[in-house]
Amino acid sequence: MTKKKSRKKKYWIAGAIKKPGALRRALKVKAGATIPAGKLKSAAKKGGKLGRQARLAVVLGRLRKGKRRKRV
Repeated sequence: MTKKKSRKKKYWIAGAIKKPGALRRALKVKAGATIPAGKLKSAAKKGGKLGRQARLAVVLGRLRKGKRRKRV
């Protein structure tokens, strides 16, 4: 028997991002500009909601980089 992925597990990223752009506004980065790696790294070390958002952004950035490498 094969295991089916539940919808909840499959779309976990969509559920994790409640307020798009909140991290960017908290770090005071203009819309359309990329968040500098240094700002993201220092924010990831902080606690609370800002730290969680920054750590998620780092993880999602790694996921995206992995997909770009596979295409080449």
